Amino acid sequence: MSHQQNQSSRRRFLQQSVMTGAGVSVPYFYSTPKTLAQETKSKNDRVSMGVIGAGGMANGNMRAARDWVDVVAISDVDRGRAESSNQNMSAGKATLYEDYRALLDRKDIDAVHVATPDHWHTKPVVEALLAGKDVYCEKPLTLTIDEGKLIRRIQEQTGRVVQVGTQQRSTFNLFVKAMALVAEGRVGKIKRVQASIGGAPTSQAIPVAEVPAGLNWDRWLGPAPKVDYRFLSGKGRGKTNCHYEFRWWYEYSGGKLTDWGAHHVDICNWALTLNGQTEGPVGISGSATHPVEFKNGYPVEGDRYNTATAFHFTLKYPNDTELVIRHDERNGVLIEGDQGRIFVSRGALQGKPVEDLKDNPLPEDAISNVYRGMPMERNERAAHWANFLHCMRSRESPISDVHSHMKGLNLCHLAGISARLGRDLRWDDANERIVGDDEANSFIARPYRAGYQIDLPA
Repeated sequence: MSHQQNQSSRRRFLQQSVMTGAGVSVPYFYSTPKTLAQETKSKNDRVSMGVIGAGGMANGNMRAARDWVDVVAISDVDRGRAESSNQNMSAGKATLYEDYRALLDRKDIDAVHVATPDHWHTKPVVEALLAGKDVYCEKPLTLTIDEGKLIRRIQEQTGRVVQVGTQQRSTFNLFVKAMALVAEGRVGKIKRVQASIGGAPTSQAIPVAEVPAGLNWDRWLGPAPKVDYRFLSGKGRGKTNCHYEFRWWYEYSGGKLTDWGAHHVDICNWALTLNGQTEGPVGISGSATHPVEFKNGYPVEGDRYNTATAFHFTLKYPNDTELVIRHDERNGVLIEGDQGRIFVSRGALQGKPVEDLKDNPLPEDAISNVYRGMPMERNERAAHWANFLHCMRSRESPISDVHSHMKGLNLCHLAGISARLGRDLRWDDANERIVGDDEANSFIARPYRAGYQIDLPA
């Protein structure tokens, strides 16, 4: 059976859809279950949530999920953030912890939201799963390729639900609709997908500064190497190696390649999967520009931002399909097939296959098929949480599960390794290893600082 025939055979699963014209939204049309609220049996079905990492993303996510969850515990190494978030998330009623492990010990907590900096994702996710919690973790799920192997293994062992915060997978009128077009064969066989994700900022030298009151800097660093806290005042947040600005340091993040890349490369990979692409890439080529000099893959200066500011990488697949990750061009995803092409971003869905919907609309269940027939919400962030909470009840795999997420995120990590070393790489997708390059393979994992290792049961 062909992929398109298989899609058609599943259309009777659930009648839900979003009908739009060429980039113009019109109302949603639902059949049961319409929303998570309608699916919920009673007010007693509310989920008790523990939050690990109480910055801007966590606060935004808890606002989106407040109709369904009660935040009963918050853990953050910055006391001021924890106290502020307690007021925002739970009217001051949550219990605060500096060490998240005390939160995981609580039997009354059903699920955990991990919204820490990237280098602090894997350890609490793994420990939460082993503690019997379901987890919603912000993207990117991991700092390294090997961390992804570990999380997937523990998720399979525990059977817990893990949703990754790539909420574009729940944006129905844009990204999900684009995927429905792909699944329905409206672009034909995909030849190339491109993720344009923008460049990253630079900084001047950022001086060592006094650690702010209430911040446990050693614990913020956690698994990462011990270094001084840095801060330079300026417009907006100023520049630092902490909080939001962590993403411009390879010590804690992959830069723009894993920041926006975790979103748009994920969509590229989703499109390829729906188009029948079963094999992963065989290699990556391209180049990147960094704001500091690198030696053996490591920055030689430690007092300023160091992630790539510009880049252009091409991943080649065995059937000559290409996936491009670039900093230039319009932010979004371009999907090019032998019968048409579409561009999708957070503000647009364009291309002739989209225009053709006026005379040849998608089947009424096309959106539902792509979204696995699960409840829908209008707002993408709320929809992503509704999907997670639905799966907590049904024990289904969520729309952004750890396995599909890592298929795309590994490509971002691979681009980052190529960028740091300044050379093309061959990739063994089945074993998630770089071929014939021991130095490059050394970047697949990173050592954890003493006292912050992940302790697994024997």
